Amino acid sequence: MYRKTWLEVNLDAIEDNVRTIHAICGKRFIAVLKADAYGCGDIEVANAVLRAGASMIAVSSLDEAMMLRNQGCGAEILILGATDPRDAALMEKENITVAAYSPEFAADLAAAGCAGLKVHLAIDTGMTRIGYRSFEESRAALKTLLDAGAKVTGIFTHFSCSDFDPEFTDRQYQIFADTVKGLNYGFDWIHCDNSDATINFRDPVSNACRVGISLYGISTYKNDLKRPLSFYSTIIMAKQVHEGDRVGYGATYTAKEGEWIATVPVGYADGFVRANQGRHVYVDGELCEIVGRVCMDQMMIRLPHRMLTGTKVELFGEHIPLEDMAKDLNTIPYEIICLISGRVTRTYVEHGRVIGEANERLTKSINAGE
Repeated sequence: MYRKTWLEVNLDAIEDNVRTIHAICGKRFIAVLKADAYGCGDIEVANAVLRAGASMIAVSSLDEAMMLRNQGCGAEILILGATDPRDAALMEKENITVAAYSPEFAADLAAAGCAGLKVHLAIDTGMTRIGYRSFEESRAALKTLLDAGAKVTGIFTHFSCSDFDPEFTDRQYQIFADTVKGLNYGFDWIHCDNSDATINFRDPVSNACRVGISLYGISTYKNDLKRPLSFYSTIIMAKQVHEGDRVGYGATYTAKEGEWIATVPVGYADGFVRANQGRHVYVDGELCEIVGRVCMDQMMIRLPHRMLTGTKVELFGEHIPLEDMAKDLNTIPYEIICLISGRVTRTYVEHGRVIGEANERLTKSINAGE
């Protein structure tokens, strides 16, 4: 790492969260590591969750599945999103499970040749995204796939409101449960519970849970999960300005008196969006306001007094909870961490020490010495 702006990922905390959530639900654990494990590093987080007892990794696409395979991940992998039926042979060869989500997809997969390919049926119970919308469609797809030699090993749905609407979640669940019962097929994997539902919803039908954001300590219903993520930068310059001096593009901030203004090397190209103007960061025990517009590569903050170059700046972490930042920005924690760009180095902590770092634009390695 050359530029002192980094996302710190505590792998011990992620493992602890897997074990805690697993103990609550008592079902097989599918860790959802879409979008490079929500921007935290796919293979590093995959290894951590597998050590903690996860039975399967879920991703969004064949690209993401192959990224894991190419880094040596031999775990069960499920693609939750769309795939191209013409890639069936590759997916079967790489032992990658795919979602069947429409009548057209099932027919195209059968026509392409899917013997031996593992498939989970996706059931649309109210998310209106992908999945079979009727029992007849589900039954027809199951027959089509089995006749073509596919291994239909699972069935799933996705709850859309499990964090706030129990009645709608119950309705979705009942549709799913009726579909599973009506198909009367021996699925190895039956899963409907996302992070919040895994913690708060109890059902007798599913035998696996799918956990994504709660790996990182975010939960509507459980506030004592570990917080493994912290986003840091550093002061690269501090200068004293005078009353009336203006700061940043558009001169949107004017000093009211003699003030100390520090420059920090993080900006919207790192995923720290312009809407952060006016929020605060945490520096040496003090909350410091972001003044002026956030630039592409840098931003400015107002200090209570002079601080030294190299002083660490917490953008979110122990003192600025990710949920609070999301609330301030009128968004969700998922979006904030997924937006952290590839030029930000990820550092990995185990047993209280940094064990390595990864940056897709430098040499990527979990081992600091490689």
